Amino acid sequence: MSSTETSSTDTSSTDTRAAEAPDSAGALVTTGTLPLASGRESLAVLSPLLTERRLYLILVCLTGLVASVAGLVAPWVIGWLVDVLPGSQNYTAVWVGAGAIAAAGIVGAGCAWAGQAWLARLTEPTVARLREMVMDRSLQLGAAQMETTETGDLVSRVAEDAREISQAATAVVPLVVQSLFTVIVSGIGLAAVDWRLGLVGLVALPMYWTTLRWYLPRSGPIYAAERAAFGTRASRLLGGITGSRTLHAFDAQDSELDRITAASGHARDLSIRVFYFVTRAFSRNNRAEVTVLGLLLVVGFVLVDAGTLTAGAVTTAALLFHRLFNPIGALVGMVDQVQSAGASLVRMVGVITMPVPDRTATLEPVNDEPGAQPVTNQPLTNQPGALELAGVSHSYGEGAPALIDVDLTLAPGEVVAVVGSTGAGKSTLALVAAGSVVPTRGTARMEGVSLAEVDPLALRQRITMVSQEVHSFATSIVENVRAPRPEAGLSEVRAALQTVGADWVDDLPDGVDTVIGEGGHPLDPMQAQMIALARVELADPDVVILDEATAEAGSAGARRLDAAAAAVLKGRAGLVVAHRLSQAAAADRILVMDHGRVVESGTHEELLRTDGRYAELSRAWFGGE
Repeated sequence: MSSTETSSTDTSSTDTRAAEAPDSAGALVTTGTLPLASGRESLAVLSPLLTERRLYLILVCLTGLVASVAGLVAPWVIGWLVDVLPGSQNYTAVWVGAGAIAAAGIVGAGCAWAGQAWLARLTEPTVARLREMVMDRSLQLGAAQMETTETGDLVSRVAEDAREISQAATAVVPLVVQSLFTVIVSGIGLAAVDWRLGLVGLVALPMYWTTLRWYLPRSGPIYAAERAAFGTRASRLLGGITGSRTLHAFDAQDSELDRITAASGHARDLSIRVFYFVTRAFSRNNRAEVTVLGLLLVVGFVLVDAGTLTAGAVTTAALLFHRLFNPIGALVGMVDQVQSAGASLVRMVGVITMPVPDRTATLEPVNDEPGAQPVTNQPLTNQPGALELAGVSHSYGEGAPALIDVDLTLAPGEVVAVVGSTGAGKSTLALVAAGSVVPTRGTARMEGVSLAEVDPLALRQRITMVSQEVHSFATSIVENVRAPRPEAGLSEVRAALQTVGADWVDDLPDGVDTVIGEGGHPLDPMQAQMIALARVELADPDVVILDEATAEAGSAGARRLDAAAAAVLKGRAGLVVAHRLSQAAAADRILVMDHGRVVESGTHEELLRTDGRYAELSRAWFGGE
């Protein structure tokens, strides 16, 4: 059952997360796409990566320059032959010219091969590092903050955008480098033939410039919109695939397919618009080329007729200018790919430059001295201690407070259940208790140390949180369970699985070595939750926080998951956001929340006797069974 399919008699709905939408810094995060970086930010991230491999950058530029100079040989040789061959019976010049052109071709081919090889050594590690930086930053950000963005947007940035940059680096960058050198060297060569012909060639500059003036301001937004449309399309497709069961349950396949079709159609229309846009740019370049080439021939005819220039020189000049057609056309034609790669780069850097939440932002200095700072990364002892929340209040942005003056002491070995309606603040309380959110007021402490001051690794070894939305990594079951302790032995993994009652693992094709996750053996919600609980058992924390961690199981697996959760909680302190009142009834103490406040507290029997909010929920729940 999906998070939107809970029974009306549930004590809560998993929509709480969506309503509260917190990030680990306590900032209000709106659902949508991840941010984009500025050009300056992108350059600041990219420059150090290129600087690390600057030798290859220098070699790529050097080979491009040599190849461009080699490309001048053919026009000069042909012009020379035009002057020396008429009236001559000695064809040695032909062989000399052919040899020079062949030698230049070999040099150019060698430079092209070496340039590609060195470029790959420059770009591929750089793109790989960018991808790693995106993943590293996304893992550093608060889980709730990442959940409020489109999953497909992050996937698109790691996969599609990285591939776009990689393809641009291997296919586009060599052509851009070669084209730039060809344009510069050919322009110098044209002026060297005759300065007057060089001036004629300059007529092309304002014509090309007007094309760029028209093209560049329009191209950036178009390519950025195209990349964003690709990200939205990926999000729609991913959502439709992962939510197929829910869509079938509500017979909503057609409506979701319409949304996917609309997103795909929008991406298609933008791609067609980009193609039409580039075609118009090419037509403008073609006008410049035919105009200037015609002028070169006319001026050349006049100069030859006046005896101030040879026909061979005009031929060389015409060929040199003609040699500019492809490079300039390539530069304009590849602007779309460069812009698209640039749009992909700012999307990747947008994640890389996202600020990591400051866990100490709301902490008070340890003393009153000027400039005193909060103490961070404090150690904890290895002895179980009470988890204390004192006067905790928390708000997301300018919205209504999610928690108001909550006090809670969770003693070692004590299990406290939290119940309440959607939006009561249960998930925020769980996040504060786990140290994932620093409250805007009040403190969350263990052993007298604020959770925000504790070293994050040490904190995770003492407090573990499991939510309803668990993840199965695309690897074996044994590696999935080992996630918190990669060094754990096989016997320890089997013991953790046995503790949570995951005997079904032995019936799988390869037992604990069965690959699950994407592309692997599918697990039902109960099995996936058992794997998550087995991870907790193996991690062996002092405090376990279950935020509706058994809510996804249907009625057939509910009792087995409740038993698994109870086994994991045995001997440990536990804070359980209860999806079913049967879970709450088994707890040592129950908190009833409403609009961010704890309105009732006591055991199951005590709260029933008060005939308050919990008693009302209990009658609705147990009366329906």
